[in-house]
Amino acid sequence: MPELVAAVLAGRSGVDLLFDCWDRGDAVMPVDPRLPPPAVERLLAAMRPHRFIDGSGAVQALPDPLPVEPGDALVMVTSGSTGDPKGVVHTHHSVEASARATTEALGVDRERDRWLCCLPLAHVAGLSVVLRARWASVPCEVLHTFDAMEVMAAARERGATLTTLVPTALGRIDPSAFRRIVVGGAAPPAALPPNAVVSYGMTETGSAVAYDGRPLAGVEIRIVDGEIQLRGPMLLRAYRDGHDPRTPDGWFPTDDAGAWDDDGRLVVHGRRGDLIISGGENVWPAEVERVLGEHPGVSEVAVLGRPDPEWGQRVVAIVVPTDLSRPPRLEELRAAVKEHLPAYAAPRELELVPSLPRSSLGKVIRSRLPAGSGPGAN
Repeated sequence: MPELVAAVLAGRSGVDLLFDCWDRGDAVMPVDPRLPPPAVERLLAAMRPHRFIDGSGAVQALPDPLPVEPGDALVMVTSGSTGDPKGVVHTHHSVEASARATTEALGVDRERDRWLCCLPLAHVAGLSVVLRARWASVPCEVLHTFDAMEVMAAARERGATLTTLVPTALGRIDPSAFRRIVVGGAAPPAALPPNAVVSYGMTETGSAVAYDGRPLAGVEIRIVDGEIQLRGPMLLRAYRDGHDPRTPDGWFPTDDAGAWDDDGRLVVHGRRGDLIISGGENVWPAEVERVLGEHPGVSEVAVLGRPDPEWGQRVVAIVVPTDLSRPPRLEELRAAVKEHLPAYAAPRELELVPSLPRSSLGKVIRSRLPAGSGPGAN
């Protein structure tokens, strides 16, 4: 019977370990090598694999494992930034479907292209690079971690033509060195290089299901009461606890809010729980963040709602200034937002911070943002 092997995966040796486990018929749960031992112990207790292979290659049999189904390939653990982590079960069929769809959408040339993976293998954004390269029989270089100089050397000296990056990493390289760059993991910058595509997807979809707002082959997208719902062969089989989040007819409710624009492209507003209702008006943080992110005085920004006795919720901008000695003022940020969005979307509070709490893929961890001190802070 197949078993679930939890394994620390990093670099090319981690990829080889994954495929060795698959050759034996087992499923794999990638473990991030950056996790401290207590976090690894909690993860193993929650996901209940059969064995654990640590970074040195030592194998430990674990008690009371949960079984896996024949055909299961992966258990990918979500980041847990908005709640308890979940183990997302993918089959070899869903892995192949994702690899096929993304490869076709990018027009991968098996003779000329070469993938570079520089994101963690414990996250679907990184591992999917390796898996689509394997499916397409395309060479793939795997870095242990993102390093701007190594990324550029991979492109200019070793022939890498394709890669996936988070927005913060994109800003640290010369993107023209690659043929195509997939950007995901966090909100993209307003100004993108012409060879970049913005991906939409999540752990439950195994990788992207849309590039630049267009569904990939085999993907169906619908909007139900403002929520994005997905259907396609790359969806998860279930969660590790056995729960299947799909509807009886196969649709996966994402809890992401979205809409179709006039060109028929999907616009993702963000998690439905992030919606700010201020004075009875709906304000999506991502829209405000995009505008404020273009302000020269703003290095990084997160927008959220805080309780307000007059407005119900007030819009708050948490800003990392470009220049700590000359931070932006609330009034100028409000004016910038009003040039592009309705006045009710302009922030009523500004809080300056040295950095934003982010996950390893660059997503802002909203639960760790400062609680605030009251209206009018600046």
